[in-house]
Amino acid sequence: MNIGICGGTFDPFHRGHLDPILAVRGVMEWDRVVYIPAFRQPFKADAATSSGYHRFAMTVLGVEAQDGMTVSPRELERGAISYTVETLEAIRSETGDGVTLDWIIGDDNLAELDRWKRPDRILELANFVVLTRGAGADVSERFRSHVVAEPRSRGRAGAIAFARNHTVPISSTEIRTRVRAGQSIDELVDARVSRYIERNALYREVRT
Repeated sequence: MNIGICGGTFDPFHRGHLDPILAVRGVMEWDRVVYIPAFRQPFKADAATSSGYHRFAMTVLGVEAQDGMTVSPRELERGAISYTVETLEAIRSETGDGVTLDWIIGDDNLAELDRWKRPDRILELANFVVLTRGAGADVSERFRSHVVAEPRSRGRAGAIAFARNHTVPISSTEIRTRVRAGQSIDELVDARVSRYIERNALYREVRT
C-alpha cells in the first residue's frame, strides 16, 4: 500500500492544497491520501491561526467529495508543536514496514530540510514527495543522494521524489485578505469551505 501524507496549517484549506495532489495521485500510485492539520508548525510557532477545530472542519469539507482522502486529527490531539518526525514515528508504528509512506511537501520546503527536526530519521521512515511550484527546487548536498530520477523507483522510505504537477497560485493569506475585504473566494476554495467560513464569520478581523 502507498500512502501520501500532507501536513499543514490549512487556514483555510483551499484548491492549492488539493488540486496538485489530485494531479499526481495516479503517477504516485497513492491508495490513500491523509491530510494532517498541524497544532502549531515549528517555523510558524508565533503566528496566529484559527482554532484547530475550524481548521480540521474546513479540511474535512475540502476533501469530502474525494474517494480515498481522509483527515487525521493526530497532531491537533497531541497539542504540541507539530514535528513531522514524531508524526511519522507514530504512523510507521501503526502501518508496519511494508507500507510506502510519502510525506508531501512543496519545493519551497525542500530548501529548508536542514532546519527540520531529525530529517535523516524522517527519511528512514518515509519518502519526501516534492510538489513543484514553478521555481527550481534547491536540494542541499546533504540530501542530494536521496533524489530519485523517477517517482515510481522510490522504495517504502528514503527517497526524495519530484512530482510533475501544474502549479495552483493560491495562498491562504490571499483568501483571508479577500474575506476581510468582502470579496468572493468561490474560485479558490470548495463551496462547502466557503459556506463554512461565512457561517462562522472567520477571517473578518485583522490578525496581530
